[in-house]
Amino acid sequence: MPSSPPWKAAQTLAWLALLLALPYTTPTLARFRVLSPVAAAEEVVAEPAETPPPPVEFGEAVEASETKERPELAHPEAKELLTALPLLEVEEPPRPIEDPSGKALAAFYEALDRTERKEPGAITRITHFGDSILVSDWVTGTLRRRMQAQYGDGGHGFLLLAAPWPGYFHNDVSHTASSGWTMHRVVGPLTRDGHYGLGGVSFRSIQPGTWARFGTAQKGELGRRASRFTVAYLAQPRGGELEIRVDGEVVDVVSTQAEEMRSQVHTVKVADGEHRFELRVRKAPVRAFGVWMEREGPGVVYDSIGILGARMRTLDETDDAHFADQLRLRDPHLVVLQYGINETEDGPSSRLEPAMRKVLDQIRAALPKASCLVVGAIDRADRRGGQYVSRSFLPTLVEAQRRAAFGAGCAFFDAYEAMGGKGSMGSWARKGLAGGDLAHPSSAGAEVLGTWIHRALVHGSRARREGAREAASGLAEH
Repeated sequence: MPSSPPWKAAQTLAWLALLLALPYTTPTLARFRVLSPVAAAEEVVAEPAETPPPPVEFGEAVEASETKERPELAHPEAKELLTALPLLEVEEPPRPIEDPSGKALAAFYEALDRTERKEPGAITRITHFGDSILVSDWVTGTLRRRMQAQYGDGGHGFLLLAAPWPGYFHNDVSHTASSGWTMHRVVGPLTRDGHYGLGGVSFRSIQPGTWARFGTAQKGELGRRASRFTVAYLAQPRGGELEIRVDGEVVDVVSTQAEEMRSQVHTVKVADGEHRFELRVRKAPVRAFGVWMEREGPGVVYDSIGILGARMRTLDETDDAHFADQLRLRDPHLVVLQYGINETEDGPSSRLEPAMRKVLDQIRAALPKASCLVVGAIDRADRRGGQYVSRSFLPTLVEAQRRAAFGAGCAFFDAYEAMGGKGSMGSWARKGLAGGDLAHPSSAGAEVLGTWIHRALVHGSRARREGAREAASGLAEH
């Protein structure tokens, strides 16, 4: 075979050089850089340019696949996570809750005090929003278990109607759903009315017989009982009917027909115990968002609302009045927001802090009596020549989260510094506490993070009570 002429070889080399250069001249292609110099684990990475992420598109609803039981996704008990045990044995949290105002968590602590005193009906309700870390109930599963073991099991809390992503899962509860549900999600495809419910996903059925089932846990110490079952749905013109079954028996038929579109809930009360609840579309169309299971109390209810691919500003895709209605219907004593993984993909931006502040202000306006806590981003790293390199944008992001939290009157937990700050994800990877992508924790790492947040909240509650006692003692002496 004759050899190629020299000019063709030169042309090929030129194109190859251009292709290799593109990731270095185009920030959005940075992950394809193959000739990066080896960096030490504590060295920073060049910042990406300030370019907004692509807009989320409006679109047709997508089909939700059948929701099945996923026991393989269940989070292990703390005693089973051997790599995390040394960090779990330390009683003091590595970082305290930061609250310059001294009152950002007052409503939550007051509710928790009533629950701890076991006052009749004293439920402390926590609603925790976040990104992919929460989708499989990591961190939140730990927080729910630890809070309920300490203060009482008030019921599982919020669940989406069906699984919007393959990894959607909650611990200590049973959840299945049929095919036939279509959905719009706050991360896309968007719906033009902006109605996504509390959990960021709107489900719709246009055929009778579509169903979703929820039940108390079959094993373990928690999640074994419920006495209230609530469905959150959209009342609308030409709305259909939902049939509610408890333990196989039809107990209610709910009409979703209304003259105008509005958020609505329907609650069924049963004897406290093990139960199976089912929603079934009797007459289509029906549009619904999710359910929650609770008990009469005293105890803690812990909602986990993880949205795959979300930033904190993603919550602003929801219609403002609708989101406020959903928050008020849920009526939590504490709202927790935990984001950061996806913001690290965006890079620094002058719009970052105002966008977070806008969401926090909306929550505060909807729930003026509730407490608010922002959990800062965790460290994130990239592999470079066998080394772990922390992303240099993290301190900037964490500081923006802190300022937004304080500006809105929220408290702040610095998960980044709790981990160890710059370079900590590499250290966690060596200990088995980091996921393979160096952006998420492993199950053991999630147990550590959840335990730290729990202990920081509990220590804050105790410090508040001790301060009140000291103040009362000082007044008595005078």
